[in-house]
Amino acid sequence: STSSTHRLSTRFAPQMRRLSMKRAAGLLRNCSCKPRLVRFMQSESAELALRGCKVLHLDNHVMAIGKPAGMPSCPDGSRDPDALSCSKDFLKQHFNKPGRVFLGLVHRLDRPTSGVMVFARTSKAASRLSKSFRERDTKKVYAALVRGCVSQGGSLEDYIRKEHGRVSVTSSSSEGVGVAQLDYSPIFYCDRHKLTLLRVDLHTGRKHQIRAQLANIGHPIVGDVKYGGKLNMWNEDARGVVGEIGLHAHYLAVPHPVSDLFESRRTNNHMYST
Repeated sequence: STSSTHRLSTRFAPQMRRLSMKRAAGLLRNCSCKPRLVRFMQSESAELALRGCKVLHLDNHVMAIGKPAGMPSCPDGSRDPDALSCSKDFLKQHFNKPGRVFLGLVHRLDRPTSGVMVFARTSKAASRLSKSFRERDTKKVYAALVRGCVSQGGSLEDYIRKEHGRVSVTSSSSEGVGVAQLDYSPIFYCDRHKLTLLRVDLHTGRKHQIRAQLANIGHPIVGDVKYGGKLNMWNEDARGVVGEIGLHAHYLAVPHPVSDLFESRRTNNHMYST
């Protein structure tokens, strides 16, 4: 094959269909396919260390996982298991490492969002991957289950501002305001519950960008009470924390930090999907 990428899942279906709420939830979680996980022998203790994360790719420089919804990307004040720490624990168990394990955090997903995350296994890889994310040399595709019927796709470019733990769309640029850009297109429509499953191509990586921008056009993400998604398919925990919203990071393409690994191929991008 002349392909220069790892293809770990199928593409979104291109046409609109009617479907039930149960089917919509299943499509969101699985994005029309099951992830093809890295094939290697791992011990039971290594598997348990992941706490629901799935290993999508592993080499000497990069680790890619599928993060479950409700899990923080990295340690926070909740002291709940997080994707970074669980991935470190997995590597420690899998490779039987006696000391600390290095794993670089180069990007994040919101706690209630599921999907692909990439970590760096060396400081050199961390520096190069961080540069790729900073310079937007990546491709990110999300699945979003939103309220209302979205009959056609479009593009959004907004100014957004962080304030009091959330972001808001504002009408003009000023200090502390960033530009947020994305494209969206409808995939499936649930007539009974008036919900639409969208493909979202993200061009900037602002905090809560997809959640705020879709809510601003009247289509908040299901379960995202912070941005008006009052129809909640998933329950809160005892602390009132929403564990999951209708947003899934389905696909991520990023240049591999060590280019000579793929010098015989046209490009050195890796694509990770769930």
